[in-house]
Amino acid sequence: MAHNHGIDMTDDNDGYVYDEPTGEWRPASEVAAAADTAIVVVDFADTPLIDGDQVVPIKDLKVKGSDQTIKQGTVIKSIRLTDNPEEIDCFYDAIKGLVLRTECIRKR
Repeated sequence: MAHNHGIDMTDDNDGYVYDEPTGEWRPASEVAAAADTAIVVVDFADTPLIDGDQVVPIKDLKVKGSDQTIKQGTVIKSIRLTDNPEEIDCFYDAIKGLVLRTECIRKR
């Protein structure tokens, strides 16, 4: 009978998954647990937001670094979540790199 020298060769878990942010192979159960604790991004009324959602400002917003104002109720299409749960990237007409605070918008 062969000895495994203390190495547990049984497959007690569901394998390993490549974790791109860390560049490591991690137990799938660990990656799943981390996903369960993922940050949820919400608008001012605590409605969850996801990439691609449409939002509208709840008040007029002066755009820093320009003389433009985004009026309350203006539809902003196809948002993108960022690493910061309080900010979203937006695509809006002539303003490149527009970032809005989630406390100032509501999901459409």
